[in-house]
Amino acid sequence: MKVLIGQPIHENSIKQLRNEIIANREVDIVLFPEGYLSNERALEEACELARNYNVVIITSYRRDNKDSAVIINKVGEIILERAKTVPDETTELYEPLIVEYEGNTIGYILCMEILKGLRDLKRVNKHINFIAHPIGVGMFSDEQFEEWISEAKSIAKTYNTIIFGTSHADGSYRNCGASIPIAYCIDSSGEPIFISKSDTRTRIVDLYSKEVKVVK
Repeated sequence: MKVLIGQPIHENSIKQLRNEIIANREVDIVLFPEGYLSNERALEEACELARNYNVVIITSYRRDNKDSAVIINKVGEIILERAKTVPDETTELYEPLIVEYEGNTIGYILCMEILKGLRDLKRVNKHINFIAHPIGVGMFSDEQFEEWISEAKSIAKTYNTIIFGTSHADGSYRNCGASIPIAYCIDSSGEPIFISKSDTRTRIVDLYSKEVKVVK
């Protein structure tokens, strides 16, 4: 199973998503960041793109100025959709956390939800084959980068699953002015398949062989 992990810049269209899919027809899944789909019209276009090119798209879209989780299957149907969990520590991750598709249990964590994942994924009473982690913008410090990678490793090892994530190549958290673009894939033992820090090239990961191809 091949997963394309892209780090686009923010846009109102889906041009970058379309170009990545057309240029890399061998992939089964495309992961794009939180909020890449800027509105519900872009979501509709992404569904059409998934159907036309027989690919799963995992990302997030903006609705009423808020981020929502979304997974689109190969025939253009939305198979997972939910609001983003509020950040206060006492609130548990919103459901659904997983979706079953083509024999796989796919987990989903949206951006800062990764800080709740180790605690709350215990509610999933089955093995998760892999977890997708769309991130909005890059990290605002080296310390945050290391914290989120550490959380990803702990989740992967604890739940014996692969986890991969990606952010936009541009933008900063609450316009703080600092941004470290991030993309990664961690295997089920908690070991990195790759970790990208301020390197916004697209990567294709074969989840079975753990091979990584840098495509641009």
